[in-house]
Parts: sequence; C-alpha cells; structure tokens
Amino acid sequence: MKFFSLMKEDIRSVFERDPAARSTLEILLSYPGLHAVWGHRIAHGLWNHGFKLLARWLSHLMRFLTGIEIHPGAKIGRRFFIDHGMGVVIGETAEIGDDVTLYHGVTLGGTSLQKGKRHPTLEDNVVVGAGAKILGAITVGAGSRIGANAVVVKPVPPNSVVVGVPGQVVVRSQPRPASPDLNHNVMPDAIGNTVAALVERVEQLETLLNDLVRTPMPAGSSDRLARLESDLRIHILQHPHLPGNGGQKKPPPEAHTDSTHGHLPHQIREGVWSGEDFSI
Repeated sequence: MKFFSLMKEDIRSVFERDPAARSTLEILLSYPGLHAVWGHRIAHGLWNHGFKLLARWLSHLMRFLTGIEIHPGAKIGRRFFIDHGMGVVIGETAEIGDDVTLYHGVTLGGTSLQKGKRHPTLEDNVVVGAGAKILGAITVGAGSRIGANAVVVKPVPPNSVVVGVPGQVVVRSQPRPASPDLNHNVMPDAIGNTVAALVERVEQLETLLNDLVRTPMPAGSSDRLARLESDLRIHILQHPHLPGNGGQKKPPPEAHTDSTHGHLPHQIREGVWSGEDFSI
C-alpha cells in the first residue's frame, strides 16, 4: 500500500512540474522518468534485503527500457521527478531528498575508488538542469538550482544557484519561490560580470593616470614618477573589494563614477558569490 501511495504522489508531482502532462493515463504510459523511479524502488528494496544481484539486474533492465541508470543502492526521497530522463546516471551512494527534480543528461557521479560515501547528496527541493554533473561526496543544499551543463565539484549552500564549469556558487539574495524553481533562464554570469567590472576599473585607472600625467608639477618637485605611483597606490587601495581590504574601507565619493556594471562582483567565503551582486 505504501508503494501505491508513493506512486500517487509521483503522478501528482508530474502535474505540478510538467505543463505538458494532460492526463493520468498519459503519465502512466509515456513518462520514462517515473518508470525508472518505480523500478528503482523495487530494486532498492531487493538491495536492502540482500538480493544484490537481482537488484542490479532489475536496475540494468530499467536502464535498457528507460535510458536512466539508477544504482539500486541509491537513496531517493518522495516525489522525485526525472523529466525526459535520457542519459541520467545516479551512483550507488547518492542520496536524494524530497521534491527533487532532474532533467536529462544529469550525472550524480563519484570521484573516488574507495568504498564508502563517494556520490553527492541532494537535499529537498533541489532542481538540476539538463546535462549538469555533480561529482563527489558533496552536499547540494535545500532549495538550490543547478544550471544546465554546470559541473559541481564543491558543496553548495542552501538556496543557491550554480552555473558554469567549474560551477560558480551564488547564494541568492531573494527567497526561493514556493513552487518548483524551474527558472533556468535566470542564471547569473559571475565570471563575465566580474571581468566586465575589472575592465571598467582598468579604464578608470587609465583615465586617472592620464589626468595625473597632464597635471603640472609644483615648482621645485623633481620626482614625478614617485608622485604618480603614490597617488595610484592610494586610489587602488581605496577600492573595497580588492584582496586584503576586507570590504571595510570605502572609496571617497569622488572615486565613484557612473557605471554600467555597478560594483565589482566578489566571492565571499570559500569561493561562494553573493546573490546581491546579481539580483537573484
């Protein structure tokens, strides 16, 4: 009875997350992601009761039928939905929480030959975009969204967005929507924004340098290069986001200019970016 109750939950979750779903019969007949999850639940039960070979054979059969490979040892929570599904691989020690959504081509892979925990843990309400790879015994925090084709190799805090190769982790400044977070088009370009801001900063420094070069030297001054170097050093050290400044010093008002890119996006703890830099 518990198995059939889980099946009903799974069917309801498809209606919630896939606008293409039109009827229960259509879901039962044409959603390989659901078939793979149901097959895994049977295989996982066999695995836990010691029927390892039979469980692996059933997993292999479901892979042949659906194009989705889920090791029978993987632990999967309730209302897990794999949309489209072809090419999904979930390793033996992977753990998946409730209300998680995966798209096609996703890999939850291991990075070690040692036995024990070597695959990712996805907490509740995580959405993983098409083609993303999450590798190693890392945890993706609840409510996070992994962008398509991202390669995630380090832990992800809750309520984050990950984009790029290797994955850049952005802690969101806005709350996660109550419904499944499927806004895959809202993806911050952390590296691109930073490079653009750095280019703009260099242009500002070049303008300052040109102004200093054109400024007449006071009478009796002979060390022009030393004066320019001192002025530039003071101007650079006033920037709050440079390494070593700790974000504590603020540039004077005259140091700010109209900027298309705003302040410089910067990483905070352990390579994690701030969502305030990207308004997500």
